[in-house]
Parts: sequence; C-alpha cells; structure tokens
Amino acid sequence: MDLPVVDLDVFRNQPRDSAAVQAECAKAAEALITFGALVLHDSRVSEQDNDAFLDLLEDYFAQPEADLKRDERPELSYQIGVTLENTEKPKCAADEPCLRVIERLEPSERPLDITAHSPDPKCRFFWKMVERPPYDTKFPGLNAPNIIPDAPHIAARWGSTMDQWGASMKNAVEGLTEMAAVGLGLPAETFKDAGRYGPHLLAPTASDLQKYGAKDTILAGFHTDLNFLTIHGRSRYPGLHIWARNTGRRIAVKIPPGNNLLVQAGKQLEHMTGGLVKAGFHEVVVNDQTLAVIAARRETKPDRPLVRISSTFFWHLSSDLDLAPIPALAAKAKELRAEQFNLGRDDGDDVEYPPMKVGEQVQSELKHIALMA
Repeated sequence: MDLPVVDLDVFRNQPRDSAAVQAECAKAAEALITFGALVLHDSRVSEQDNDAFLDLLEDYFAQPEADLKRDERPELSYQIGVTLENTEKPKCAADEPCLRVIERLEPSERPLDITAHSPDPKCRFFWKMVERPPYDTKFPGLNAPNIIPDAPHIAARWGSTMDQWGASMKNAVEGLTEMAAVGLGLPAETFKDAGRYGPHLLAPTASDLQKYGAKDTILAGFHTDLNFLTIHGRSRYPGLHIWARNTGRRIAVKIPPGNNLLVQAGKQLEHMTGGLVKAGFHEVVVNDQTLAVIAARRETKPDRPLVRISSTFFWHLSSDLDLAPIPALAAKAKELRAEQFNLGRDDGDDVEYPPMKVGEQVQSELKHIALMA
C-alpha cells in the first residue's frame, strides 16, 4: 500500500531514550502528518483472535432482523448495540467542504459517487471498551453500558470474544498514541491520558453480500471518522479504500499478513493538532477483488454467512475533556500549510478548530450522519 510500517515492539521493548525508539516515534508522527495513516506492527496481535471475532459477528448478523432490532438503541444515538442497515448517512454526501475534497482529486482517483447515495447499506455493532471515570460525565448517552445479544449460541461466546479482540486493538492503538506524542515533541502520555476515560468502541460493521454484492455497490460512503484514531484488523473481504494525505491517490487496503493493523487519523486528532494531522478519508465498496473472494467463499465455505465484517476499533478522547489545538502543533500546522502553498499544492480549506468539549464534538458529528436528532 506504500504506507509506512511502524513497529510498536521497538517502542515496547527498548529504552525510551534509545535512538531506535526515537526514530520509530518520529516515523509514526511523520506518517500521520504525511499520510493520515500507517501500518502498525504489534507482535501481541493474534490472527486467531481476529478469526474468532469475525466468526462471531458473521453469526450475529446472520440472525433475523427482528432479533437484531432488540439490540438497537436509537434513543442513545446508536452509540451502543446495533445500528441496522440504511440508517447511517455518509457526511460527505451533502457536506460542501468534503465535496470540494472530492473535486480536487483526479477523476480516476475519486471515490464512487455518493451525491445521490442513500444511507449506507451496512449494519454496525458498538461494544464499549472503557475505564469508568471517577466523576459523573456530562455525556451519559455516549457512555452507556454494553448490550449482550440474547441468542444462546451467540451470548455464550460474546463477552469473552469481544473483550479479547477489543483489548488487543485497544492496547495496540494506545501504544501508538504514546509513540505519536513522542514523535510530535510531546510527553509520551499526552494523548493516552486525554483518552483514559474515552468511550472507546469495538465497532464492527456488517454488509450482507447476498443483498449488496453487486460490483460498485457502496457499502460505506466516502467519509472520515469522528474519533481520535481508528484501527483495523484484516477483513475477509477486500473493498476498503483510503486516501493518503498529500498523495491524492485512492489506495486499496491490503494489510500485510502477520501481526499488523491499519491505523487512520480521526477528527479528534485533527482538532487537537490544529490540522497538522488530518483525518483520513475512506470508503468501503464492492470491487473486483471483493467479487473474487465472494466466489471463493461460496466454494470453500458454503455453510458460512456471506457477510463482510470490518474488524474496526474507534479510540476516543474522554467525553468531558476540553478539546482545543495544542499551540505548538497548531503553529507547525500553519508552517506546513504555507510550505504546501509555496510548492503549489492545494492543502484544502483553511479550517478553524474552536474550543469545545469532546462530547460536544461527537454529538455534532453524529447529527451530520443522521445518528442523533
């Protein structure tokens, strides 16, 4: 994919002041600034855990819709439990700054057209992976307790499987927050402490490829994520495309085999760095590679549900945190923007990042994607 590979093992196993650790941290920060994405290597990550997670979610989303609907909580803005298909709308379908991002891309590098796109035909499940704050949050709807599905064949595996894979993803991404902070010239704990009580979410999406398996079907329209960092394990079905900042190229994601994960920057990281790091755009579609895997799965796994599960984790800042750009990073962002301008590169609209609570930022974004009234 031409994305840098950052080795978390170096950070975990060598002295923090060693040249190797400092170089790896600088690589992490530079990758987030330049591309908004990177591949993270963490030897603790188990492909077996990911497979067990994918099996469980395939079984869950193969249930009748009436059974799934029992786990839906629209009164909590769908921030826990299930979100059914054709509910969430891609913000970019009607957001002028986002549409201008698309216009600046070469026609061959643009996402599939979402201007007439209906809500995404994907389902989702949110499972919280949180440390409860020692205070009463002002945003209880964003910090509601987990829901366990009723079906015995699913409930028996649910908590242990979700927590096992969720912990692997959370541990990996929290290690990266420390590396990125060091690489940006900040104390290692800056971002990790800011997200200590965040409403982190193991957040698999599910797309029924029996219903939505035609080529060029948009499963998740062109968008960025509202959280701080998003981390992905490998899905069984291709179709995720990302746009790396400063390249203008659409990149088909193929996470290298082994203990590797894909990480993308989200809007909270963009806000906190004053735009030095930009949230990464991505889409999920049915392409030729998706069709090839569908055909192979029908042949080799005829008894398994034909459902594309994304192995996704959203790492958030704490809801009650005051969100504002870090002055030193905001200054670097202005310098970088000026450099890009002098090189004749369009770095997009000049964005303001007003101070607010993280919970307010999340609520604002949820309204844009039709998950909150």
